[in-house]
Amino acid sequence: MTLFERLTKKAQEHPQRLVLPESLEPRTLQAADRILADKIAEIIFIGKKDEILAKAEELGLAHIAEASIYDQNDTDFTEKYAELFCELRKKKGVTIEEARETVKNPLYLGCLLIKGGFADCMVAGALSPTSHVLRAAFQVLKMKPGITVVSGAFIMLLPEDVPFGEDHMLVFADCAVVPDPTTEELAQIAIATAKTTRDIAGLDPVVAMLSFSTKGSASHERVDKVRLATELAHQLDPTLKIDGELQSDAAIVPSVGAQKAPGSPVAGHANTLIFPSLEVGNIAYKLVQRLAGAGAVGPILQGLAAPVNDLSRGATVDDIVNTIIVTCNQAIGDKNL
Repeated sequence: MTLFERLTKKAQEHPQRLVLPESLEPRTLQAADRILADKIAEIIFIGKKDEILAKAEELGLAHIAEASIYDQNDTDFTEKYAELFCELRKKKGVTIEEARETVKNPLYLGCLLIKGGFADCMVAGALSPTSHVLRAAFQVLKMKPGITVVSGAFIMLLPEDVPFGEDHMLVFADCAVVPDPTTEELAQIAIATAKTTRDIAGLDPVVAMLSFSTKGSASHERVDKVRLATELAHQLDPTLKIDGELQSDAAIVPSVGAQKAPGSPVAGHANTLIFPSLEVGNIAYKLVQRLAGAGAVGPILQGLAAPVNDLSRGATVDDIVNTIIVTCNQAIGDKNL
């Protein structure tokens, strides 16, 4: 069973309530139609019902009418969410009048539906810049307890003839969000990515904190940061199998790991690689994707109090379907189902 076959089956067994705020975007509607047809999730659209159904008819979609649809301009419906947003942002001086305007933004209303317990997760970004999606999520949902940073992971699906990783998978982070994480942020990224490895990749996380040094082979403040982040991550989760600092070959090649870091529980066997900066992680995942012919599933946003994932504005229908499936599995993992 492939990764997405397994994730799809799990989503079908535990259907989540997923908000799609970009309700007239054709690719989003086509993806939602497939999700509804396969009973992968309960879909919630934000927008005018007659416009959404008319667009679905124009596209020849048969299942959109099965979704719940809520109009952000229906004040009878949105008033309680305006009050909720006002309460959440009162320390920032937000008035109820400002909150009533804010909830007319589907990105904010979608996050408020999650905050209010009316939905479980959200996918957006086919029309909206990443900054707009994340701003709504930050202001409404905030972070998981103990986490102060959002990061982005990729699951790398390796070809059958590549002898590294586990079940032909490696998980990379952060490849999408934090340019130069602090020691504390790097530790939190490791904790969050281990959860992604467990919940989405379906693997027991074995986490390598990467550097250009292995166990003191080089001396530099950037090496010190990785070493300290490893220690902090272990303090935050003493059950986590994590080690560092490790060079990438020592992390994934058994013979190199045994030579450079003898006795390490991680060296040579890592399935989760934490990069010391965004530039390294982003370069690495793209090189592996192109040179090894690997699939790259992501970015999977980590650290938010509820799953919200951002799409590329160039996303295909298949990309959106896969992102929805991953997001639903994040929600399932948060509930420990």
